[in-house]
Amino acid sequence: MNSPVNFSHWHTEPALIGGILFVSWCYAIIVGPYRTNICPSLPYSRKHSYWFALSVITFYLAVGSPLDAMGENFLFFAHMIQHNILMYICPLFFLLSLPEQLVDKIFEKNPTLEVVAKFVFHPIIAGLLFTLIFSFWHIGQFYEAAIRDKTIHMAEHLTMYFSSIAMWWPVCGPSKRVPPLRYGPQMLYILALMLGQTPIFAILTFSKDVLYDTYFYAERIIDLSPLEDQKTGGVLMKLANMAVSVGVLSSIFYRWSTQSASKEFKV
Repeated sequence: MNSPVNFSHWHTEPALIGGILFVSWCYAIIVGPYRTNICPSLPYSRKHSYWFALSVITFYLAVGSPLDAMGENFLFFAHMIQHNILMYICPLFFLLSLPEQLVDKIFEKNPTLEVVAKFVFHPIIAGLLFTLIFSFWHIGQFYEAAIRDKTIHMAEHLTMYFSSIAMWWPVCGPSKRVPPLRYGPQMLYILALMLGQTPIFAILTFSKDVLYDTYFYAERIIDLSPLEDQKTGGVLMKLANMAVSVGVLSSIFYRWSTQSASKEFKV
């Protein structure tokens, strides 16, 4: 039986708060004094700072709010909501917070970093990395290890988050030196990601057994059996994946058709 959890508790651990403050400080330095030094013609952008603030807020809501305790101790589907935020929302907001001209200038001044970025953000590498890390952490033994050990749990969330940044880059990477894919390949890339995640969704949704002991023995705080909870989590993950994929595909198609119409008009 799990110990009682206060669902009004918000995490304030030094590692979490300190990490968020450190990343925020680094961002402030990069878009402030560092930007002034290497891109003097680039003005400060409030829009990009707002996107960064949203990325930090959503990250903390995922790992620092009562949702974390609920998913860690009682409900599998709550943990899947947490993973959705870490994979689809925070990383996207973070990429949108990066000024393209500043990113390109950083790559220009750091050729080794550019080479590494071109490798990691290549669609095949990024897509495989994202899919394998996502699937790895949902294997029973590794999932349970993350639930029971705070350090491993932190590693789980950070690897999901950073691999999701790589996953998003071929779609909306803020750089001309390490550019996103063209519209046609972008659509194929999104479809491939959908297919790559289907096996783990199918296992979670259609399994006749509860795959994780934590939820099998957990106190039932809502009227869902452990197996129903697991199936709900699998369905939620698939619905989120489909909603994000359809939304991105629609955006790509709209921008592609608009670009084509613009070229025809100019001709």
